[in-house]
Amino acid sequence: MSILNEDSARVEGLVTSTSDCIPSEPTAPSIAPSLTYSEESDDHDEPTARVQPRQRRASTRLIAQNARDIQRITGETTAEFVGRCCGGGCCLMGPRRTGVDYETVPLPDNDAFRSFGLRIGDIPTALTKIADMPEKTISFKSIPSPKSASPPSDSGISLDSDRDSINYSDAASTTGNAYLDRNLASFDTSIQPPTFVQPHPPYRVYPAKIHTARELTKDGAEKRTYHFDLDITDYPDEEGTDFKVGGAIGVMAPNCELTVEDVLDALMVPRFLRNKPILLTTTKGRFPTVWGDDKSRELVTTRRDLLTWCTDLQSYPPTKPLLRVLAEHADDDNEKKVLLFLCSAEGQGIFCDLRTGPHITVSQLLNAFPSSHPPMDELLSCLQPLMPRFYSLSNDPHESYQIRDQKQHRLIEIAVTVHETNDWKNGCRTGVGSGFFERQARRYIRARKAGEKNPEVYIPMFKGLMANPLAKQFNSDGPMLLIGAGVGIAPFRGFVQRRLKQANCANKVWVLQGIRDSLVDEIYSGEWGVHEDEVKRVVQSRRGEGRYVQEEVLNQADLVWYIANTLDGRIFVCGSSKGMGEGVEDALVEVAMSKGNLEREEAKNFWQLKKEAGQYIAETW
Repeated sequence: MSILNEDSARVEGLVTSTSDCIPSEPTAPSIAPSLTYSEESDDHDEPTARVQPRQRRASTRLIAQNARDIQRITGETTAEFVGRCCGGGCCLMGPRRTGVDYETVPLPDNDAFRSFGLRIGDIPTALTKIADMPEKTISFKSIPSPKSASPPSDSGISLDSDRDSINYSDAASTTGNAYLDRNLASFDTSIQPPTFVQPHPPYRVYPAKIHTARELTKDGAEKRTYHFDLDITDYPDEEGTDFKVGGAIGVMAPNCELTVEDVLDALMVPRFLRNKPILLTTTKGRFPTVWGDDKSRELVTTRRDLLTWCTDLQSYPPTKPLLRVLAEHADDDNEKKVLLFLCSAEGQGIFCDLRTGPHITVSQLLNAFPSSHPPMDELLSCLQPLMPRFYSLSNDPHESYQIRDQKQHRLIEIAVTVHETNDWKNGCRTGVGSGFFERQARRYIRARKAGEKNPEVYIPMFKGLMANPLAKQFNSDGPMLLIGAGVGIAPFRGFVQRRLKQANCANKVWVLQGIRDSLVDEIYSGEWGVHEDEVKRVVQSRRGEGRYVQEEVLNQADLVWYIANTLDGRIFVCGSSKGMGEGVEDALVEVAMSKGNLEREEAKNFWQLKKEAGQYIAETW
């Protein structure tokens, strides 16, 4: 598809009726209210002089500022709350205590450590309650020789001969390690995880080829959003389950190659060992199978695959077990003292600052304490597994087909917004999932520009949340109001595509879309169907009057109240819970108060009952 014309983002003209928004609809007038337009509507010309500017809503709210507030919110006294907040009473610890000897410890002098922003003064010479060394649940062993090898209980190569792999015992009895090396290499972990990284049965990770990838946002957008058409023509049949409108797919997104390489370098793993097959043994837990049973395991894999597909290197704050492992293997005395201080009762306050301050990655920790080179199996024993990410479908998967190479391809479509945060080394970094999608999109776009007609770029996915609230509550004949902001609007596109194909006059659908600036970040403009201008209202927060989608909910109070009180009427909300989700919920309460003549608590109870009945569905994050 071509890049959208930026002027197509604005909705022109005055619409007074939605009676013709559905093809083949009877000519009888509809009793449903239309999308209304207020004086502040973005669809009018922008005023030459602005009235008093509206104060922007703060991104955070103060909810407690004294002991009475804390007791009101938590039901505990201040002493009780402080005593249990982190288990160490760090809020009661002052910078110095009498009768305790302190020493000045030179702090690590590198950018990674300085990025923590910790204010560590003198450190007590005697530390108490230092965290114990964590249990080692993971170990590496060399591949046993062919003659003495016995089949393990699970294998990275796979015990199933029908999964493009071999039985371990067959490998051991044939030509030994060379055979294992050759067959591990034949399973391409550059496009999909090892076979043991599997979701719940009967689902399997499937490398879906990218049919099309393009950027939906334009230069100047605060966040970048990409669209993907994924080819699922050959997706395996799984007990009759199918993709659904409003459903989601799971994606096993790997860590960035550069991040993995940096961790391997920091651990001083020799390059010749990084891709060499090893025998991984675990004593308990699910690692590295994601959703396997909690049990001991023995399987063949590589160090690189474990860091790429199985270990989360950036999503979780550091823990005391992790710092304790680093301290145990730190060669520099000063680094060891700092790490043990962070693991002690005396360092509890600084440890809390470390966990709640700037986001910290495993690579950042290893670079901050460069004398510590823990064995990789000990490090993995105290890190979190890399979990799948879920993405809503942005199309009707039953109607999306394209012809390429004289073959019909079945497609599913998703939109992904890139999440970015500060990084000590590169200025900023992306999230695990969104960063992977952006790398794949750019790889595909570069290949197309270089003249490749059908680039080999893949997304490892599986059928995900097909029974989520959006998908479950979609099938009804009543009218729908779809409220979303940012990429949260993506699943509604499939709803509109499906609904506009139905002829029942009750099958009305309306969309309220919140964006920052229609010139750069109105995703899917012009791609909702022939009646887009009649069913969709766009609200911009950074242009014109600068309004949010929750304000448009109030402006559309008649429509909201009509749908809420219609048999099988549905109101869907999708997007960020902070700001948009909370604001929309407050606006719905205001609508119920004004149109239903309800008190605030009655209005809140009204929407709670609608939630329980499946007529008010909010999917926020």
